[in-house]
Amino acid sequence: MWLAWCSSHSPLRAGAWTAETTFVGPAKLLKTPMQQSDSRVGRVVPAGAPYQGKQGPNYTPGISAQTVGAESLWLGSVVLPPGARTNAHVHERHESAFFMLSGAEVELWTGDQLQVCDRASPGDFLYIPAGVPHVAVNRSATLPAVFLGARSDPNEQESVILRPELDSNVP
Repeated sequence: MWLAWCSSHSPLRAGAWTAETTFVGPAKLLKTPMQQSDSRVGRVVPAGAPYQGKQGPNYTPGISAQTVGAESLWLGSVVLPPGARTNAHVHERHESAFFMLSGAEVELWTGDQLQVCDRASPGDFLYIPAGVPHVAVNRSATLPAVFLGARSDPNEQESVILRPELDSNVP
């Protein structure tokens, strides 16, 4: 029913779409953008403006407190350029998870002294518990490592504690 209605009554199809119109289904067309506080509807969210995090990589937010008013989730893409590494850091109060989309093998160093090294390849998931120091290293000279990332803190610039005294522990 919805698909039939959507394809035959879509404002795109009828030529009624404008930059001020937000299509939210058969019940209504909103003439203003959805408010972040409107938690009773789902939405498609365009990628936000990329930024460089304190810990190093480039982030592009999708779902966050800033984009949709999320209360306990951040979801976006993360790019670690060729030859780059993150600064040693910890997230004291939230977990992080990543899915490696593309690139060459990436090293994930974790542990109190960054003494554990694991390697991720495209198709692998990475998990970092709250309070665990970590560093990611992309040793490829040509390929960026691209991840889909999620964390249990909804803020785009989540609270990161840099641990510069650990940076030299990762070769």
